[in-house]
Order: sequence, then structure tokens, then C-alpha cells
Amino acid sequence: MKTLIASTLVAGSVLAAPLLAQAQTSTDVYGSVNYGQTRTRGADTGAIQGRVGAKFTPNFGVEAEVAGGVDGDRVYTAGGPAKVKMEHQVAGYAVGYLPVTPNLDLLARAGYGTTKFSTGNPAAAAFDGSRESWNYGVGAEYKLDDKNGLRADWTKSEYTKSDLSSNTVSVGYVRHF
Repeated sequence: MKTLIASTLVAGSVLAAPLLAQAQTSTDVYGSVNYGQTRTRGADTGAIQGRVGAKFTPNFGVEAEVAGGVDGDRVYTAGGPAKVKMEHQVAGYAVGYLPVTPNLDLLARAGYGTTKFSTGNPAAAAFDGSRESWNYGVGAEYKLDDKNGLRADWTKSEYTKSDLSSNTVSVGYVRHF
């Protein structure tokens, strides 16, 4: 078993070396500001998102995302109405890119994150608290020029230890550095 693990590590490092060598010369670092609308079990919440990412190759990158809730929604439970609000969200993603034209990239991303919802109503306990999630989604970025772009995407969050899931649609401005 130790031999298999050692062989896998050596093979992985040999294969990764050319990729990392290319990545150091062609890394595209970017940041974005987005508005995201999230639907969770009938509640629509809005958030301002900030993302920072690095595109190591034309087809692979990573990004981190933080969001703060700015808009809540009222839901009705057996215990009465409750106002649901997303307090904050943090996530990290691996991102795959498919360049379609020099100005248009399609993308897919998968990652892990945590989201905190609040209601202030004990009857809506299914929403209250922090929820960890596996996230995946698709989108597109259109580059206006070498530095500026627009991005739209959809992300599904499947919360662990809960029957909740969310769909988030976001649009925003991207700045490449």
C-alpha cells in the first residue's frame, strides 16, 4: 500500500511540474463584484458577492467567494411567518474554462462553502444557523477588453446534514489584473 501511495505521489509530481511551470508564466488574476439572488425552500435572498481568482491555464483556475446578505424574504411556516435573510457566505472553487472566442469563456465550477441564514423565528429553525455545502455551477464571462468583463453564473448549493438546497443566479463586473 505504501508503495502505491509513493508511486502515485511521484507520478503526480512529475505530471504537475510542467503544468505549474506554465502556470507561473501565464497566471491571470482577477476580482469581481456581483449581485446574487438565492432561492432556498421558497425564500429569495439577495447578496453582494466578492470573488478573487486565478486562472492558471486557459482551462483551469481556482476562486474564492465571500458574500454578505442585503435582501431577505418572508416565508410561512407552521409556526407563522418568518423573515429569512442570508447573513454571509464563504466558498472556495475549482474552475474549468472553455474558451469559445477570444472574448467569451464558458465556465464550470465546483467547491465547498458555508452559508449562514437567520430568521429570528424558532418555528423556522430549518433556515437558522450556518450550513456547510457542496456547490457546483456553470456560467459565462464576456471580456469587454483585456482588463474588464461581465460574468453571469448559476450555482447549486447542496447543504450537508440538512434537506435544504439553494440555487443562486449572479451577475457582475470582473476586473483582470
